[in-house]
Amino acid sequence: MAGARGYHTYRGRTPKGKIALAVVLVLIILASAVFIFIQQFVVYDASGTPHLQLPGSQTQQEETEPDETEDVELTIDTPALTGVKLHALAQAPLTAADAQAALTAGGDGVVVTLKDSEGYVYYDSAMPQASASIQTQADTAAALSTLTGSEDCYTVARISCLLDPRAARADVEGMGLKNTGGYIFYDGNNGNWLDPSKPAARQYLCTLAAELAQQGFDEILLTDVGYPTVGKLDKIDYNGADRAASIRLFLEELRSALGEYGVAVSIELPPEVITSGADE
Repeated sequence: MAGARGYHTYRGRTPKGKIALAVVLVLIILASAVFIFIQQFVVYDASGTPHLQLPGSQTQQEETEPDETEDVELTIDTPALTGVKLHALAQAPLTAADAQAALTAGGDGVVVTLKDSEGYVYYDSAMPQASASIQTQADTAAALSTLTGSEDCYTVARISCLLDPRAARADVEGMGLKNTGGYIFYDGNNGNWLDPSKPAARQYLCTLAAELAQQGFDEILLTDVGYPTVGKLDKIDYNGADRAASIRLFLEELRSALGEYGVAVSIELPPEVITSGADE
């Protein structure tokens, strides 16, 4: 006698679409895992282009790829004076009273600002480009001679170099640092700068320094030797020149202009330039 016929579960066939979907999901998961894994080996070059650098290939790449960082040669001379006390006088035209007070104040010498960061020149320069920026008193020339003529006083002439709103605005094309729109560049402090890639700007500063060396100063202290560090720096038009090369050329021309006087030259760098590294 045949057994009783019952019912059993009928699963049917799995649609091919579901199989294909499952395969696609598995491939997506595998691709995601591989992508996450190789992220640790992706590096970017100086232009921002990504490259895959697998383990073991880094050393070889470092040996074959050229170093794009430009080496800037610097010559550092031992200072003539160490441990001295210098009095910094006010940034204003020097008077006979100022000179006498500086000589009797004690210490080893004085620092006199003779071109400030506004572009004012505090002595009687013979340069036509400086004529509109000169500010002096009736006894300024005599006061400077009193200081430089003293054998017991070490005299330092302080010059703000490339930060010079007056000269930059007076001759934008010939000396001023411009923006990419073709106008004078304004930094984050609303200041204007000279462009060291322009010969007239370099000549202006070199001649001012030579005039002060002729007056008998023992040292020329340069400030603001560089490009702006604040503001919309990406809007600066560098005149197609390399920044480091422009500064180096200016310093070489300055050294040549001062060579016959035997005057010491020093540079004051702001903290943001020192901490930003050699390239900046």
